[in-house]
Amino acid sequence: MNYFKTLISIVLLSILGCAEQKTTLEDSFPLLPSVEVVQFETTHSSLAPEAINTAFSPTSDLLPVRYGYSKQFKQITQMEDAQLFFSIQPQENQKAESYTLKIEQEKIEIQAQDQAGLFYAFVTLDQLIEDAVNSNTPLPLVTLQDAPKIAFRPIQVDVKHHLEKKSYYYDLIDALAQLKINGIILEIEDKLKYKRRPEVASADALSIEEWRALSTYALARNISISPLVQGLGHASFILKHDKNKHLRDDPKSDWAFNPLNPETYALQYDLYLDAMEAFPHGKYLHVGGDEVQTTGRGSGKSALELNLIWLNKVSAFAAEHDRIPIFWDDMPLKQAGLMQPIYNSEMDPATVDSIWEVNEPKLNKFITQFPKNCVYMRWNYHKAESYGNGKAMDWFSSNGFRVMGATAGQTRWTLMPQRESNIDQIRTFAEQSINRNYNGLLLTLWDDDSPHFELYKRGISAFAEYSWGGLKRTIEEFKEVYRHRKFGSEFKGEQYAFIDALDEPVALWTNLFVEAGNHRNALIHKENPIEEQLIDLPDFNKKGDWTKKYSARLEQLEAQKDQLKQAKKTLFKIQNQDAKSEYNLAVYNEVIQLVEYNFELMSQLKAFDTATTPEAEKKALDAIMTTGQTFYSVRAQMETVYSQTRVLNKPEGYLLDQDHHNHPANQTVNFDWQFIGEILMLQKIQTHFQSIPYSAEGKKTTL
Repeated sequence: MNYFKTLISIVLLSILGCAEQKTTLEDSFPLLPSVEVVQFETTHSSLAPEAINTAFSPTSDLLPVRYGYSKQFKQITQMEDAQLFFSIQPQENQKAESYTLKIEQEKIEIQAQDQAGLFYAFVTLDQLIEDAVNSNTPLPLVTLQDAPKIAFRPIQVDVKHHLEKKSYYYDLIDALAQLKINGIILEIEDKLKYKRRPEVASADALSIEEWRALSTYALARNISISPLVQGLGHASFILKHDKNKHLRDDPKSDWAFNPLNPETYALQYDLYLDAMEAFPHGKYLHVGGDEVQTTGRGSGKSALELNLIWLNKVSAFAAEHDRIPIFWDDMPLKQAGLMQPIYNSEMDPATVDSIWEVNEPKLNKFITQFPKNCVYMRWNYHKAESYGNGKAMDWFSSNGFRVMGATAGQTRWTLMPQRESNIDQIRTFAEQSINRNYNGLLLTLWDDDSPHFELYKRGISAFAEYSWGGLKRTIEEFKEVYRHRKFGSEFKGEQYAFIDALDEPVALWTNLFVEAGNHRNALIHKENPIEEQLIDLPDFNKKGDWTKKYSARLEQLEAQKDQLKQAKKTLFKIQNQDAKSEYNLAVYNEVIQLVEYNFELMSQLKAFDTATTPEAEKKALDAIMTTGQTFYSVRAQMETVYSQTRVLNKPEGYLLDQDHHNHPANQTVNFDWQFIGEILMLQKIQTHFQSIPYSAEGKKTTL
């Protein structure tokens, strides 16, 4: 009996040991995005990661574009000398882009469904080799089967308010390809040098040929770029020009076209033609159509009817040119009174259903006018989980229309994406899309507030994780893998989670100098923002009143100063340990420096207000009066870092539009817009504090 107990114990210990080793191996080789099925063995292969370099294809396929360590493979013609064997062998009922990858004791085998699957197999292999090199071990024994959960996985690149340097777009394509992103919806606006309507183009716009070259480069990496040319509304970049003002729906507003004017379509079709030439490999033509209600110059037709008149015309044009139109779906839903349930996740299903029962007939009345060749894009960036959001998508699907979702990695956050890069909403919309078997999901990255594109990278990676790999990982598990892949395996632990730690400090920074009920993004449009929208400043004769008035804000400040300090310390630690992604870290550092400047200025104002001796008062005032010099240093450093990849200033003579939605990046032709709050605050300080040095008798500085 004791013999059997001992034997069982040995077997159990052996099983547990193997399981532990498998877990350790899987943890040491975390793949991003997740793969569909992965099975690690308990030991490593005999393949040294930096010594494998020969590849053979029994089906005579060619090696795909490769990155990192996988670039070391050279294709040979002698099978017996090969370490890696790869082939494209389409199988019935297998998804596009799928592949299998097996690392055996002395060889690697890849079998792909198509060219894209072969490309992605090498992307995965590169991650495995990189981790083996970094851990100084041979490659693991592992078998992978992989396929995407969502077929079309595009991100939005929005260039309406600025361009990156051209080299950055090529680097971005390479980064996206390694995340298995396979599409870009490029909101082009005036950054295309239109040949048919040259007045629309900005002077710094890229030519059709330049955009086409980028599009071809992307296609070789399994990324198709389709243009988004804003149409019925969001048309300020077109209608601000004198030549086109007669096409306005409201003569005083550059926001929307008159959908009943035939010249509207002549102009829009010309823009579409140029955009399709610039992006010839795209399958789609995104026509916009959101956030707009027109009257047809007082025609008496309803906004919904006018919207559908326009949509049918542009959808027919897209079909004639072998493109699938994509249309933001919000206006028909809004005009039918169905938007409230979409953005209220607390509304119970019965209430939502009752609202639909009353208002759905308004949609059904026009159902035959909804074009069937169009993709209806249901965008929801903050309440994707709501029953009403699903109800809206299901209405389109149940009536035979194609539906695609749109989540967001950046909406209207200033300085950097917040809410933990919106990962929870990205994951939620991916889940809804997978469960409904939708063909695609878009990650929007709006340029309205124009943070640096590097700050979108974590949200993009989360989108890749959940659109390709599904819901295998929790959000916290994803963040750990992201840090591993982005900065290095030694930084995957929670103690290095500096990005989340910046959320609250940056949120406080946004309106730190602005009175409650106002926002820094609107300051430039106010008649007297310095006196009416900015916070008050301390008064010599009413010491302590300022601190009492802003006590809640100052309490927040103390808490967020500590959090910012910890985030800065963590970032500094990562930067000084040879982490990857140096430039990405440098951009985050500039965010910290600007926020820290504002926090310090607010603290100096408090120190002045609460000073109890002339010496303390003078010290605080001296610090306040030198903040201008500090600000210019902070700004100069940020501009130096940002301008490595970004075009900061608009071209000379650029015509700003009416800025209907307070887009800060659309408010100045130079980089002043990023610092409007700080610039106005410094002006207020210079006016308020007229400094006279203390005399020997200790007299107070006068105002």
